[in-house]
Amino acid sequence: MKKLFSFPVLCGLLIAAALIFVVSVRSCSTQYSASQPASAQAAVPADASPTAQQGWPRTLQTPKGPLTLQKPPERIVSTSVTITGTLLAINAPLAGSGGTSRNSTVSDDQGFFTQWSAVAKKANLKPLYITEPNAEAIAAAAPDLIVIAATGGDSALKLYDQLSAIAPTLVIDYGDKSWQQLAVQLGEITGHEQDASAAINRFEQRVQAVKQNITLPPQPVSALVYYEDGRGVNLWTPASAQGKLLSELGFTLAIPPAGVQGGTSMGKRNDVIQLAGENMAAGLAGNSMLLFSADDDTVTRVRANPFLEHLTSVTSGQVYAMGPDTFRLDYYSASNMLDSIERHFKSR
Repeated sequence: MKKLFSFPVLCGLLIAAALIFVVSVRSCSTQYSASQPASAQAAVPADASPTAQQGWPRTLQTPKGPLTLQKPPERIVSTSVTITGTLLAINAPLAGSGGTSRNSTVSDDQGFFTQWSAVAKKANLKPLYITEPNAEAIAAAAPDLIVIAATGGDSALKLYDQLSAIAPTLVIDYGDKSWQQLAVQLGEITGHEQDASAAINRFEQRVQAVKQNITLPPQPVSALVYYEDGRGVNLWTPASAQGKLLSELGFTLAIPPAGVQGGTSMGKRNDVIQLAGENMAAGLAGNSMLLFSADDDTVTRVRANPFLEHLTSVTSGQVYAMGPDTFRLDYYSASNMLDSIERHFKSR
């Protein structure tokens, strides 16, 4: 057979081919590197989306089971006027909210709570309905997340099936947690963790400042909402948002005697104890009384109640109003509550 190449020539050709291959591979590698950040090259597949890189999708455990969102919501509808306040505090993108009765002692002409009414107007937030949840109005707002309270007078839980067909629907219980805990949960599912953290930090600084500036009244205290229509009182428990804040400030909550039973007309709740009739006075065992959803006129009426006038807190004049907007606590009403506590108990 005839030789085509001598051995030295063949070796030279092989070396040249190898060099061309190496240069080609390096060229391709350089082009890929120029289009990708170093961190992305090391950790992210070529087809990974920016949303996935930022921690989405996200899943939150709810009373209705796990809820998963593929991306941060951009149009949130809150069916709970209570939860709306916390959503505003963390700068969540609200497209609409349910409202309560207009022009009451705690609400403005749109049915929004007075403590955050100005914030809502600045955000151009509109009420979708007043008091009674309306699925059609909610759907018209084109939400990509609907928020429902699990309990309370502003719960739209009865419409869950309808609303969950419109958009992902988050059922969240605010009755057993502070607004801070609520803000953390809402921050996680909306992608506003930093806003939630900032609001909580501002508030905590205020709590510590108030704690240092007050002298506590005689302990323990009965913290309650007083009703004048025969319903008696709702006594806040340590599990309530109000109870948690009072405890952080150093207050001790009075617990009703073992023989006193609470009512259940509002359903089974762990944030309040309903006291009515004979149980009302018997259950208010505190040496001081803090009245929520109340002003100074309420204090006068409590002192004049013949069924309460023998209580230690009343006879000693240790009855105080926490403000008309403290029935439900959010960032704004809790801040107002701190103002009331500082005003009543500021150290001299």
